[in-house]
Amino acid sequence: MKSIYQFSAKDVNGKTVSLENYKGKVLLIVNTASECGFTPQLKGMEALYKEYKDKGVEVLGFPSNDFGGQEPLDGIEIQDFCELNFKTTFPLFEKSHVKGSKQSELFQFLSSKKENGAVDSMPKWNFHKYLIDKEGRVVDYFFSITKPNSAKIKKAIDKLLK
Repeated sequence: MKSIYQFSAKDVNGKTVSLENYKGKVLLIVNTASECGFTPQLKGMEALYKEYKDKGVEVLGFPSNDFGGQEPLDGIEIQDFCELNFKTTFPLFEKSHVKGSKQSELFQFLSSKKENGAVDSMPKWNFHKYLIDKEGRVVDYFFSITKPNSAKIKKAIDKLLK
């Protein structure tokens, strides 16, 4: 079975990061945007990250402009926006396509049960969330309306940490 560890992504500074660097951690991967009605979820993503990072959880933000052109920023501008407005410290990556013909290989894997073996859920909007277990397998997803630090997501993370 494939895992997310076979993928790399560029961070907001353009540096290639192997997702294998996150081996053994529970991950919440979220497609973000700076001009979306769900953008305040960045605060919840940071709260979740702060609460769980010492327990082996990482929150990874993947900005995308695929929904309504709601991510006009690029690279370090995205990081500056998130840090200034939401005090974020979790890792952010380069703007990615999360759907359509230009969909990144990582999001093809995350969104297709044929690829990941468990979940069939294409992002329908910004702030779609994928939960990854310590072995790099996609185990769950949450729609945009589910807040990142909700009891539902925390319960799912706690189960994976046991």
